[in-house]
Amino acid sequence: MPSDPPLEPPVESIRLVPLLPRRPGPSFLVDVDGSPTCHRALVWALREAARREGTVLAVAAVDAPPRDPLSGPEPAGEGTRAAALARADAAVVRAIAETGVTGRVRTAAVDRPLLDALGTAGRGGDLVLVGGTGRALLRPVAPRFPGRRLAHGA
Repeated sequence: MPSDPPLEPPVESIRLVPLLPRRPGPSFLVDVDGSPTCHRALVWALREAARREGTVLAVAAVDAPPRDPLSGPEPAGEGTRAAALARADAAVVRAIAETGVTGRVRTAAVDRPLLDALGTAGRGGDLVLVGGTGRALLRPVAPRFPGRRLAHGA
C-alpha cells in the first residue's frame, strides 16, 4: 500500500507595508476671489491635481477691517470669515461641476497679509518659515537645463 506524502504546513500570508512616495503629491494654492480668471485657475488646478495625484487648497482672502494703526492688530470678525469661506465653497462647487474632479480640494479663509506673502514667494521672493522646530526657506528652484554635465573634479 502506497503511503500518502506528508502534508506541508499551511502557507501564512504576510502583510506588506505600503511604500511611501519619494515626494508628497503637489499642492495647488488657488486664490478664489470670484473673478473669471480665478475660476479658470481653479479649474486648471483641479484637473492638474487629478492628473498628478495632488490636492487643491482654494483660499478666500479675508481683509482686515479698517482700524487705528496704534490700537494693534484686530482679527476679522467671524461673519467676515464665514462669508469668505462660503465664497470659496461656492467657487469650488462650480469648478467641480465643470471638471467632475472630486475629493482633491479643501477650502480655507486666510488673512490677506498671509496670502500676499505666499504670492510674493511665488513670484520669486524669499519666504522664510520660522517655527519651533527650525527654519525653512521657500524660494523658486532655478531651472536645470539638460545640457552638458561636468565630470567630478573638473
